[in-house]
Amino acid sequence: MAPSLRIGVVAPGTRIDQELAERVTRFAADAFLDRAPEIVFHPQCFLSAGHFAGDDDARAAAFVEYANDPGFDAIWFARGGYGACRMAETALAKLNEHARAKTYLGYSDSGALLGGLYAKGFKNIAHGPMPVDMIRAGGESALRRALAWLVERAPESVELGLMFDGKSAAFNIMVLQSMLGTSLLPDLSGHVLLLEDVGEYLYRLDRALFAITSSPAIRQVKGIKLGRLSDVPENDKPFGASDVEMLQYWCKRAGIAYLGRADIGHDVENKVVPFGAGQG
Repeated sequence: MAPSLRIGVVAPGTRIDQELAERVTRFAADAFLDRAPEIVFHPQCFLSAGHFAGDDDARAAAFVEYANDPGFDAIWFARGGYGACRMAETALAKLNEHARAKTYLGYSDSGALLGGLYAKGFKNIAHGPMPVDMIRAGGESALRRALAWLVERAPESVELGLMFDGKSAAFNIMVLQSMLGTSLLPDLSGHVLLLEDVGEYLYRLDRALFAITSSPAIRQVKGIKLGRLSDVPENDKPFGASDVEMLQYWCKRAGIAYLGRADIGHDVENKVVPFGAGQG
């Protein structure tokens, strides 16, 4: 029996190990049985060029190759790290009509590509778990959630609040800040914007939220929800406000509605957030 879905995996930022790819492939086969997708990891995922999974040209070429290939139904970003913004504009300019028909899933640093795809009118874009989440404690639940959404658009994989939100989009705070004023920032007017982050001091996130909420483009959103800010380092002095108070402060100054919490973050509970109004 032919697999129900064929998923191509590329690494636009940092590399993964072959062992992780094998674990993810075995998990998909065991967890989904006769509905198991075929998951194909591009060899580029295992390259190493300093910080990156191959140089910029190699990462762009791998993404374009799989995105333009009509034999794949979806593109799954292997992990975050850093690097997507360095190759995104080059790669996005080379995509064809087959690329437009695909689903794209990832989060963290790959938000630069997700945003750029959405800016170009691609329809099936989502923020959600990636193969690298398998290495977290309990990571199987994140992988199951992502694959269930890719294979059958399982509603239980999706962040619950989206059924009330209309149009939505989700980003890592620091990545979204880096996209401001670039071609990678999509039109988010009328969207509920969900934000999350990991490993950043609160004062750095506060500075980023100043930039984000000061942007005229972001001020057109319907409102902002806050996901989890995890692994926040301790500063030499307390910041003096909670994560919620920090975002509420900037939303109030910018005239943006603060809409509460969202069930997303750099953890195994990270839910899928399809961009736009539909479930993909």
